[in-house]
Amino acid sequence: MRAIWKGAISFGLVSVPVKVYSATSSHDLPLHQVHAEDGGRIKYQRRCEECGKVVPYEDIDRAYEEGGRRVVLSDEDFDLLPAERDHEIEVVQFVPADQVEILRLDKAYFLEPEDRALKPYTLLRRALEDTDRTAIVQFALRRKTRLAALRVRGDVLVLQTMLWDDEVRSPAFDVLGTAPKLSQRERDMASQLVESMSDDFDPGAFTDEYQEQLRDLIAQKLEKGDDAEVLVTDDSGDDSGDNVIDLMEALERSLSTKSAAKKAPAKKAAAKKTAAKKSAAKKATAKKTAKKAPAKKTATKKTAAKKKSA
Repeated sequence: MRAIWKGAISFGLVSVPVKVYSATSSHDLPLHQVHAEDGGRIKYQRRCEECGKVVPYEDIDRAYEEGGRRVVLSDEDFDLLPAERDHEIEVVQFVPADQVEILRLDKAYFLEPEDRALKPYTLLRRALEDTDRTAIVQFALRRKTRLAALRVRGDVLVLQTMLWDDEVRSPAFDVLGTAPKLSQRERDMASQLVESMSDDFDPGAFTDEYQEQLRDLIAQKLEKGDDAEVLVTDDSGDDSGDNVIDLMEALERSLSTKSAAKKAPAKKAAAKKTAAKKSAAKKATAKKTAKKAPAKKTATKKTAAKKKSA
């Protein structure tokens, strides 16, 4: 991994120099646009609408317009901002871990301590673990002031940027203003369904089916060209919201399906045990037969010898 930023965590008078690394990456296949007619690649140009010339990226500034007036900001202007020059990750408070809403979390980064900062880095990590707290920090990255949560993941400190309060929308759905009547039986069956599907979360058990299918499709086209056959799943069910289903019937069918799914592995295990017992019995019978066979042959030889001597 390559560090994208360097700075220092500061909490109280303690400073912890760190390197920042992106904690995630995309596994999506990189696709580019082409002209459907001849396959030519589509390219975008930064063209000035005043002079019509293609402008190199290094010659591009940013501007803000308001009321017919425009303010142009250059890279030098951005560099003058105090927050942009500051490479400090300032801890502003420690909060209970469960108070940080998932909805507010954005991109995650790993923090690697410098060799000389290993002790204060470990001390901060231990303090967060011992108190079950999350550090709320502020810092500037890529020309933006960031609010972030500093948490522990294994033996690494993770910095996860957060949305500002005015960036989180408030849901306003009129339909939720009317509460439907739920019977106790419906609630009980829903709870049973939840219990039947409950398990420990294992992220490795899930795969991105779309990307797998896309890779298969590309592999087929590379091998067979455009004549490759694409397997299409026939989804005969209608997922439109116009279908009104019987809630109780849906719950009952869901529970019976889950129950059957749980019984299936048990039946398979029982069948395997029975098959194993039969196989062991056959082997035992075969061994007994094999032991008896030489005795018969010996008896046959003795009878033949007696006939010859007679």
